[in-house]
Amino acid sequence: MGFSIERFSATRRLVLQGALTAAGAVALFGLGGLAALPARAATDDKYPEEAFRQKADKDAIQALYGRTAETSDKVKLDAPEIAENGAVVPISVTTTLDNVTSISFLVSGNPNALAASYVIPEGTLPAVSNRLKMQQTSNVIAIVEAGGKLFSATKEVKVTVGGCGG
Repeated sequence: MGFSIERFSATRRLVLQGALTAAGAVALFGLGGLAALPARAATDDKYPEEAFRQKADKDAIQALYGRTAETSDKVKLDAPEIAENGAVVPISVTTTLDNVTSISFLVSGNPNALAASYVIPEGTLPAVSNRLKMQQTSNVIAIVEAGGKLFSATKEVKVTVGGCGG
């Protein structure tokens, strides 16, 4: 059984197809593919379009969840105090709350307050990181839905150069 160029080419094609498929999946999720998932319940398959259109953070929270959130020290929001470039502000949230079903990020000073919303499947570590655009200095709000209740953490981020065209 010797070397066959046809067999080599077929194997090479399969390997390349698999690599391209994997790279496409990584690119989708790396570019915020998860942000397009609805934040209500894993069984709710409607995109929360109305929530993403809201200008005020309170209106976006109401449109997304239908209720208000209470401040909790169990929601840890990590964001810089000063963002030199508002186009890429790194933020993350972790929580020790049980039964987390969604995590959302809002930016009060942006043209549309809701920046990202994630469904957290059961058994998943409730931690999310993202890079948000911020038009101006404003509050970043993390909303965590856990056990049927809403919890929040807020931090003001000072922006020196706006990222939303400002």
